[in-house]
Amino acid sequence: MISRRLFLGSSACAAAELFGAPRDAKQPSAELEKLAQTALREARRLKATYCDIRINRYRDQTVSVRLSPERGTGRTLEVPSVSDQESFGFGVRVIARGAWGFAASPVVTEQEIARMTREAVAVAEANARIQSRLVVLAPTRAYRDRWTSPFERNPFEVPVAEKLELLRAAAAEVKKEKRVFASAAMLMFHSEDKYFASSEGSSIQQLVVHTIANLSATAVDLARGISRTRNYTPPPLEAGWEYVPKMNFLEHAPRIRQEVLEHLAAPPVEPGKKDLVLMPSNLFLTIHESIGHSTELDRALGYEANFAGTSFLTPEKMGKERIGSDIVTIYGDRTYERGLATVAYDDDGVKTTRFPIIEKGIFKHFQTIRDQAHLIGEKESRGCCYADSWASVPFQRMPNVWLAPGPPEVTLEDLIAGVDDGILIEGRGSYSIDQQRYNFQFGGDAFWEIKGGKKRGMISRVAYQSRTPDFWQACDGIAGPSYWEQYGSPNDGKGEPMQTNSVSHGCSPARFRQITVIRTD
Repeated sequence: MISRRLFLGSSACAAAELFGAPRDAKQPSAELEKLAQTALREARRLKATYCDIRINRYRDQTVSVRLSPERGTGRTLEVPSVSDQESFGFGVRVIARGAWGFAASPVVTEQEIARMTREAVAVAEANARIQSRLVVLAPTRAYRDRWTSPFERNPFEVPVAEKLELLRAAAAEVKKEKRVFASAAMLMFHSEDKYFASSEGSSIQQLVVHTIANLSATAVDLARGISRTRNYTPPPLEAGWEYVPKMNFLEHAPRIRQEVLEHLAAPPVEPGKKDLVLMPSNLFLTIHESIGHSTELDRALGYEANFAGTSFLTPEKMGKERIGSDIVTIYGDRTYERGLATVAYDDDGVKTTRFPIIEKGIFKHFQTIRDQAHLIGEKESRGCCYADSWASVPFQRMPNVWLAPGPPEVTLEDLIAGVDDGILIEGRGSYSIDQQRYNFQFGGDAFWEIKGGKKRGMISRVAYQSRTPDFWQACDGIAGPSYWEQYGSPNDGKGEPMQTNSVSHGCSPARFRQITVIRTD
C-alpha cells in the first residue's frame, strides 16, 4: 500500500525538481538518469534481456466561456469553466523469457522503481508461460539527447484571468446578434515532460507543448425546430501562448456570427453524385479515419480489434494495392514542425522519421514499432510507439499523416472552376466508418454550392459517402503548397483499455469527382 503522505510527497514537488532544468539544457537531467539506473540495474540482476523506464509528467488545462439564454427570462448567462489536471509517475517495461512485462507507479523513488521493476519481471515471466512466440525487437541506436517542441511562452504561466478575458470578448462578439442562441470559446493546453532510458544505452528527455482552440456559434429556428452550429477552429499545433494572438478570435467572430445565420436559413442539399472540393479543415478527418487508422499494422494483423476494428489493408497488399489516383501521395511523419504527434524520439527510444504510406496512389508502408517490424519483413521501426500516460503500456499509435500538396500553380479557385455541379465543404462534422476502415460517411461544418465553376450560397444537411479506395482514386486535383495546412485531433482513441493521443493531418484543398452525397437529419 502507498500512504497518502508518500504519494503527495512524491508528486508535484518531486516532478518540478526533476524536470526543472532550463529549457536550453542540452542533456537529460542527471537526477532522472540516476533514477533510471535503478530500474536498469534491477532488471539486469533479475536476468531480464531488455528494460526501459519512462518517467513522465503531464499537464492539461482547459479554459472556456459559454454564453446562452437563461430559461424563462431571456437574460444571457455567462458560464466560465476552468479545468487543470496534472499527472506524474513512471512505468517500467521489461522482456524476460521472451515476453513483455510492465508495471507502473505514481511514487517516483528509487525504492519504488526497484519494486516495480521486480513486478514487471514477474509479469513477464507469467506471460511467457502462455505466449506462443518470443518478442523480437528491431535494432535501434542508443541516444543521449534532450529535445523541446518550439514555443516562446509557456501557456501554463499565463494567468487564467487573461485567458478568460480573451474568451469572454470573443464569445460576446459572436453573441451580438440576437438570433444567435449561444456562443462558446475554448482554449486547451497540453504538456508532456517525458524521460526515457533503456538497457540498450538510451537516455532521452523531451518536452512537448500543445495549444488548441475553438470558437463556436449556435443559431436556432424555433418555428422549424432546427438548429445550426458554425465553428472557427484554428489548426491545433505544437506551440505556446504566442500562437493564441495569431488565432485572431475577435476578427473571426463576426464571420462566424454571419455564417451560422446563413447556415440556419440555407436550403438542404439535393442528393446525388457530385464533385467535392474539400478544405483542409474537413479533409483531415477523412485522412485520419480512412488512411491513418487503416495503415496501423496492429489493426492489419488483427491484434487491434476491440476499438474500432481492424483494417481492409493486409500485409500482402504492401507495394501492390492501388488506394488512390496517381496524384495521391500520403506520408507518415513524426518530424514535421509543430505537428501534434511530432517528437524527436518515440516511446521505444527510436528516432522519428518521415515515410511514404501511399506513393502515387500505391500502398507502400504500414506504421510500425520495434516489436512489429519483423512481422512484415522490415528491419527497422518507423518510430510510431506512444503511451498516453506513465501508467499506460506503449503500443503502436498513429504519426502525423499528411497528403502531399499539388503543383505550386494549382489554386483553390482552379479546383472550383473545374466543377460544374458540386459542393465546397469546410470544417469537421459527424462521421461513421466501418470496422475495416473501408465504407464511410462524413459530414462537415459548412457547405457551399458550386455551380458552373462558381462558389454560390450556403446549403445544409450534407454528408458524403464512399469506400476508401474509390474515394482516393476519385481525387483529380490538389491545390499547391501555399494552401497546405495542418489540422488534427487531440483525442484520438485506440486500445483496450483506451488510450488517447494527439495527431495532425496536413493537406491542401483537394477535389474528388462524383462522390455520393446524401441529405442528413
